[in-house]
Amino acid sequence: MTNPASSPPRIEALRDTEIAKPPRSQWRDVWDQFKIHKGALMGGGFLLFITLAVLFGNLVWDVDPKKLDIRNKDVRPIYTAIWDGDAKVSWARPLGTDNLGRDHLAQILAGGRASMAVGWAAMVLTMLIGTAVGVMAGFFRRLDGPLMRFTDLVLSLPILPLMLVAVTLFRQPLRANFGPETGMFILIVCVIGVTSWMQTARIVRGDILALKEREFVLAARASGTTARGIIFRHLLPNVMSPIMVSATLGLATAIITESALSFLGVGFPSDFPTWGKMLADAVPRMQEFPERVMLPGIMISLTVLSVNYLGDGLRDALDPRIRGR
Repeated sequence: MTNPASSPPRIEALRDTEIAKPPRSQWRDVWDQFKIHKGALMGGGFLLFITLAVLFGNLVWDVDPKKLDIRNKDVRPIYTAIWDGDAKVSWARPLGTDNLGRDHLAQILAGGRASMAVGWAAMVLTMLIGTAVGVMAGFFRRLDGPLMRFTDLVLSLPILPLMLVAVTLFRQPLRANFGPETGMFILIVCVIGVTSWMQTARIVRGDILALKEREFVLAARASGTTARGIIFRHLLPNVMSPIMVSATLGLATAIITESALSFLGVGFPSDFPTWGKMLADAVPRMQEFPERVMLPGIMISLTVLSVNYLGDGLRDALDPRIRGR
């Protein structure tokens, strides 16, 4: 028997002298690419901050946003005292009050909670509908034509008038069955979700058409894997990147749409604060109290901007063609 200690030098050269390191995680590469995008980091940080603020802000600022305080109405924010010394300001109301004495800071927190809840719920519904339609259209050839023609039909419809008609038709039945606030929440989420899935469906369909001709899908099909197994095991994990990017943009669209509906007066009840409702209430006295328009407008703009930056960073991080640049 040959002694390993006396092996030829050529065999010793082929032996591994170091322990092989485990392969690098793909999500580690995604994070390394994402963290160099400063706008995405700032956007994600602000989105996390505003989400936590609207969820737990009432624990710190426990003022009722619906409470009327006529004695302290039209209180200006404390920073207005810098340029307007005669303004009625109160340190107990740092962002002021409206014409009915309702606290602006409490309304912004409560309104952000409603707007963000509608945005997240509508985004999830939009992604579910768009992904389902895109996968079925891309994978099943016989469904491609009808589903895409239906998608083109929905894209050709005027979205805002369609939303107004839907809200007008179904508002009273949902209010009667679920209450004024829960009913309008369900209605607005469904209306936004049903009218915002088309872009996601097109993106997913295009990726599915390219992926289903790849070698690993053909091999799975040849081995007898069912269509359901191919979709959930091979196709959906490979289209998660565009779905995640589309989800961030869908969140921004949902927040803007909800604010537009509330601004037009067809959203939540008049005593239920949302950012769009605060804008609508501030318009009649905009010249006297411009901060009442600026505060909810800035919150909407910053939230949507942070979501867009987050989506931009995710797109760059999840695309392997530009990862590492």
